[in-house]
Amino acid sequence: MRLIKVVHKAPIRVARISKKRQQIRLRRALVGLKIALAQEKQETREMLDIYKRYPQGGVSKQELAAANQQFFDILKGLGLGVFALLPFAPITIPLIVKLGQWLGVDVLPSSFTLGKKSKSSNKSAD
Repeated sequence: MRLIKVVHKAPIRVARISKKRQQIRLRRALVGLKIALAQEKQETREMLDIYKRYPQGGVSKQELAAANQQFFDILKGLGLGVFALLPFAPITIPLIVKLGQWLGVDVLPSSFTLGKKSKSSNKSAD
C-alpha cells in the first residue's frame, strides 16, 4: 500500500478549515440530539398525564394508544442504555442499530428515527 502525500500551498489554513468543519459537524449532531431528547421528554410527560387520567375514564382510545407507543419508546431507550454501559459502546450501539435496520426491527425511539426520515424526504424534495 502506497502512501500518497498531498502538498498544499497553505497547509495550516487547510488544517484550520478541516478542524472548523469537524466542529460544525459535531455541533449539528449535538443540537439534533438535544432536539430529539427534548421531544422525547415532552412525549413522556404527555404519556404520564394520559396514564394519570386513565383510571378516571377521561381518556380516548387514540390517546391511550399514543401513550402505549411512547411507553414502548421508553423501553427501547432503556434497552440501548444497557449497551451504553458496556465497553466499546461507541462501536456496539451503531452496530445494533444497523443490524436492526437490516432485520427490519426498529431499535431507536421514534423521536430519533423521525429526524432521519424528515432529512431523507427533504433531500428527495430538492
